[in-house]
Amino acid sequence: MAGAVEAKLAELGLTLPDVVPPLASYQPAMRSGVYVYTSGQLPMVDGKLAVTGKVGAEVTADEAKELAKTCALNALAAVKSVAGDLDRIARVVKVVGFVASASDFTGQPGVVNGASELLGAVLGDKGVHARSAVGVAVLPLDAPVEVEVQVELVDA
Repeated sequence: MAGAVEAKLAELGLTLPDVVPPLASYQPAMRSGVYVYTSGQLPMVDGKLAVTGKVGAEVTADEAKELAKTCALNALAAVKSVAGDLDRIARVVKVVGFVASASDFTGQPGVVNGASELLGAVLGDKGVHARSAVGVAVLPLDAPVEVEVQVELVDA
């Protein structure tokens, strides 16, 4: 049975995806004490990237913002895989977003807002977090965006 967080996702017309399998030697998420750290999550849907390229060139900022939202959904799936239940999230502590950027693109914060706004919409005040939005030359698989999330859990 889905908890309150997954019910909120459904209310928003979203479904928690399956955990994206690792592309190399790492785990999608790791728990240490009351914290869960996700690996960088790409905007994978059904096992593939729908869009590739640099933001500000092949990918628009608006498209990239939607992709960041997908990354955040994938991060929530990774959190659930080790926490067992998204209702155990006490708060999102930190979000780091990487944006594969054209050389003149400076809108990384607006792109990563896709992830931040999704977490706020789903988790309310628990979704408010510290954040970094970083422009990079290239990401794995030529993904436009990658997002990692750190959450604090309520002890079970």
